[in-house]
Amino acid sequence: MNDTAVELIQFRMSHFNEKARWALDIKQVPHTRRTLLPGPHRFMVKRLTGQTKTPVVRFGDTAVHGSAKIIDELERRFPTPPLYPEDDADRARALEIQDWLDGDIGPRIRRAALAAIVDDAGQISRTFAADRSLAVRGLYRVTIPIARGMIKKGNGITGAASIEDGYAAAAEALDFVVSQSGDSGYLIGGRFSVADLTAAALLAPAANPPDSPMTRPTPLSASVAAWLDRWKDHPGTAWVHRQYRQHRPPSAQLH
Repeated sequence: MNDTAVELIQFRMSHFNEKARWALDIKQVPHTRRTLLPGPHRFMVKRLTGQTKTPVVRFGDTAVHGSAKIIDELERRFPTPPLYPEDDADRARALEIQDWLDGDIGPRIRRAALAAIVDDAGQISRTFAADRSLAVRGLYRVTIPIARGMIKKGNGITGAASIEDGYAAAAEALDFVVSQSGDSGYLIGGRFSVADLTAAALLAPAANPPDSPMTRPTPLSASVAAWLDRWKDHPGTAWVHRQYRQHRPPSAQLH
């Protein structure tokens, strides 16, 4: 890989991966994308980074993992347009919001969103393997029942209480963006920043922004439809949709 090439290693449908994708696109950084299947991804990602989570962005031979670290590196390498507020206090608050969403809200929402699909191999295959060949989709679908216990354990799906906690996280974050955005419509400093990007991306599994990389594949299972129906009339969902309409640019992916 040459020193200037940028590559995103991602899952097709994941809110943390969407956060990194959005940052690359808003800065219009030309890049390639390598989309992995959850499960088999572990071997490549661990070889590159020593851990097993996506997203990963390779800047030449340097691999950066984790959406917050990726955005920090993008701000350093590609400062325009900025995602960090210029004012020191605003920047500190934006990063504090990002840390809270990344560390607390995001994993809990993921738990509930995965719980809605984990028992439906077809829905999982449509979610993560829709762009693969029929043969690969079929093989992946067959392996899902074998991996189901590992998926649940790895994401903390331990029963009804753990799932309800994910619902509580989505409600908390949706309430937060409504209460904090105020007249400007933004969380910090009256302009779009890393705080808004993080909130919109990590709430995408609940808000299902239309015509976006995070639009749910159809047909929807009954459990996914029920999950989305719970949030469709929340004003925080409208806030997420507005961020996507106004600030989610076309892909900067190289083809």
